[in-house]
Parts: sequence; structure tokens; C-alpha cells
Amino acid sequence: MKQELIDKICTHQARVGVVGLGYVGLPLVLRFGEEHFPVLGFDVDPGKVRKLNAGESYIRHIPAERLQILLKEKQFEATSDFSRLAEADCIIICVPTPLTAKKDPDLQYIEKTAEAVAKTLRKGQLVSLESTTYPGTTDEILLERFLPSGLEAGKDYFLVFSPEREDPGNAKFSTRTIPKVVGGTTPDCLDVGKALYGQVIDRVIPVSSTRAAELVKLLENIYRSVNIALVNELKLLTDRMNIDIWEVIEAASSKPFGYTPFYPGPGLGGHCIPIDPFYLSWKAKEYDFATRFIQLAGEINTSIPYYVVERIAKALND
Repeated sequence: MKQELIDKICTHQARVGVVGLGYVGLPLVLRFGEEHFPVLGFDVDPGKVRKLNAGESYIRHIPAERLQILLKEKQFEATSDFSRLAEADCIIICVPTPLTAKKDPDLQYIEKTAEAVAKTLRKGQLVSLESTTYPGTTDEILLERFLPSGLEAGKDYFLVFSPEREDPGNAKFSTRTIPKVVGGTTPDCLDVGKALYGQVIDRVIPVSSTRAAELVKLLENIYRSVNIALVNELKLLTDRMNIDIWEVIEAASSKPFGYTPFYPGPGLGGHCIPIDPFYLSWKAKEYDFATRFIQLAGEINTSIPYYVVERIAKALND
């Protein structure tokens, strides 16, 4: 079963199903389609499906022309019919993972997608989760929901986690050139995952487990969150000390080793950094562990917009 699927992938005969056609899923659709894989895109939003099938892009940095070429060559079709998941040999899940109002993980989109996949799961399929989440999600949510099928992961079907690393609008790096981390539920799962992503990504980085792969993405974003909080806090201090933080950062950046510049700003933006660190904080509670750096960084970064408003009000009053 494993070699049969790998052969199908390597000859680009495997049909790839991408669930979630947003800023992560749609670039994957294009990447696989441009390598001549047949691609089936799934989204719960019928408006998105209609636009994609009409050759229209609703994401600013993705030109419609790339999509229209795939449609003309009959390499791509979008649908809201999740029963068609059975048609895909490789299913890639790229759904949102927001926070609740209490800053707990909101996994409803992963759970609903896992349930939809479970209904049609068959022998010879690969399922890859790309949504950012806490270590253990792939096994605790996907694997658990697939158990009633009677199919065995690593033997009958294959399950991996590969964190998305999209940076929308970045002209220097693309989906193809950003290295792809992959972790499998079993070694055979990992082999199939590497085979799939290796067809469309320049460099694939294998890790020992899905849990390790899940933590990789969190580490990347926690690193940024903590360092942004540090430089924001220094900005508050340097304002009081009447020191130009920008001059300090520029001078420190001249050091050719051991230092990476981060810059102060009005707070955190984007889809990832304000959210992802709290997934690990939440999971750490199961292990009776307090992630103090993450919590402190969150407090500092949350307070910065209030400071900016205060400074603007003072400037206007002056």
C-alpha cells in the first residue's frame, strides 16, 4: 500500500485534495497544480468555491492568471461537497485554528474536517494536517476519529503533520522555496509525507513525530512573540530615558553573530503570532507547567496598543 501510493505520487497521478482555500490552502493548490497534479479544493464557503471555479482570486497577492491556467488545463476544481474527499489520494488540511474569547484553542474546524475525512477514509490515502496547533493534536483528534474505520495508520492509510509556513506577499520566499517540516505517525507515514511534499517543495525536513512537527511551528512563532515583546518593552524604557531605540537597534545589528534585530511597533498583527503561543500555554497546563515567557510576552504585546493611543492623544493635546 505504501509503495503503491508513493509511486502514484512520484508519477504525479495522485489526486491532491486541499481542505480550506485561504491564504495557506490556495498557494498549495497552485503549487501542486503547476506540477501537474490533479487538484480538488474543498471549502465550506460556496462564494469562494464559485469564484475559484470562475477563475477569480480573492487573495490579493495571488494573481487570478495562475488559477485560470489550472482551470483551462483541467488540473483544478473547487467544491463544497465533502463526500468527494474519497476521490483524493492525498488530503491536506489547512483550516483555521483561532482562540476562544478566553484564549483557549478553538479546534472546531479541525474536528469538523476530521469527521468529514473519517466518513470517506479509504485504504491508500494520505492525510496531512497543516493547521497550527498544540503538540498531540494529530494523534488526539485525527487519529482518534479515524479509529472506528478499522483502518490502521501506517499500513492502510498514512497520517502526517506538516506546519504551514506561508508569508503572504513575501517576494523573497514562495511556497516552493520555504523548507517544509514533516512528521509522521509512523515511519511509513513519514516516508509517504516526504514523497508528497518533495514533489513540490525544494527542501523537506523530516522530524521524528507529528508532535515534534507541531511544536516546530509554535517555537517559530513564540520566538518572534517573545522578541517582539522584549523590544517593545525596551521602547517604553528608552522613551523615559530619552534614548533613540532605533539608533540602538541599528548599532546592535552591526554585530555579525549572536543577534537578530526585532523592531518595536503598535502591537502584534497577522494570523499567527497573536494566537499560536497560547496553544502551547494551554497544552502545558496538562503537564503542570507554566509557560511564563509566553504569558509575559502576551501581556506586554497586548498593552502596547494602549500605549500608542496614549502617546497619540498626548501629541494631539500638545
